[in-house]
Amino acid sequence: MAAKQKFYVVWAGRTPGVYTSWAACQEQTNGFDQAKFKAYESKTAADTAYREGWKKHWGAGKTGAAASGAKPKSASAAEPVGEIDYDSISVDVGTNGNPGPVEYKGVDTQTGEVIFAVGPIRKGTNNLGEFLAIVHGLAYLKQLGSNKTVYSDSVNALKWVKQKEVSSTLPRDESTKEIWDMVDRAVNWLRTNTYKNKVLKWQTKTWGEIKADYGRK
Repeated sequence: MAAKQKFYVVWAGRTPGVYTSWAACQEQTNGFDQAKFKAYESKTAADTAYREGWKKHWGAGKTGAAASGAKPKSASAAEPVGEIDYDSISVDVGTNGNPGPVEYKGVDTQTGEVIFAVGPIRKGTNNLGEFLAIVHGLAYLKQLGSNKTVYSDSVNALKWVKQKEVSSTLPRDESTKEIWDMVDRAVNWLRTNTYKNKVLKWQTKTWGEIKADYGRK
């Protein structure tokens, strides 16, 4: 099945407008100070959002439901969303099939500059790759003595990092040995190291795609 067309609104970038590909959106926003952009499912929604401006659709105080115009279930059910901490790194995974070859990278949230990139790993899952990316980011920042925030858009991976263990149905066999060896080392790192960094959920519905996104959706 072909990937569903998305439309990307760039309110603050080199050339603001509505774009039809993630690559084109990145050209306008990577390295642009305080870039503001967001993905929409239809051209009509994107055009409307662009006309109405970023204050209504992007930034502090907007939840995914509010940003899309949907009514939240209740005030207490809405997840609070603050401003992006640009003094941070963002991580994401790229896969070809799930399971399948996996790669991941970490980038500077402000500039989009790639800080580290790993893969492709022969066979793994999206969630395991997301988990590895977060732990790699934490280990990298600890080496630098940095307390920068780490952003990930994976709920499962964030939970695994907090629990210091993974819960995956991916079989352990010869084809998955590479990624399982890496995951086992990452779990051990979490259990034998401490860190002060915040590890936060990237609010995709409010802020647009995470800066480390591979654009394969």
